[in-house]
Amino acid sequence: MKHRRTGTEPMTAHSPLRLRRTLAAGALVVFVAAAVRLALAAHSAGPHDSPSLTVLLILAVVCGVLAVAAVVDLVLITRRLRQAGKSAP
Repeated sequence: MKHRRTGTEPMTAHSPLRLRRTLAAGALVVFVAAAVRLALAAHSAGPHDSPSLTVLLILAVVCGVLAVAAVVDLVLITRRLRQAGKSAP
């Protein structure tokens, strides 16, 4: 669905989807690596270690959630790029 232009953007303006895809892929690698590293640290943590087992597990879960968000973003970006390629002249 095309919307009528209301701003001063150029007629040929495009969203930087390829840059966004690169950033999402980089974030995916970083957050997966961080989640694995934190999970391994939690596995070897003792009862009196700092940070505690709970903190390490919470951080691992947060990194895992962010990795899932990066995957979802990559899927949506890929879908948009494919749709844009079909509609290009």
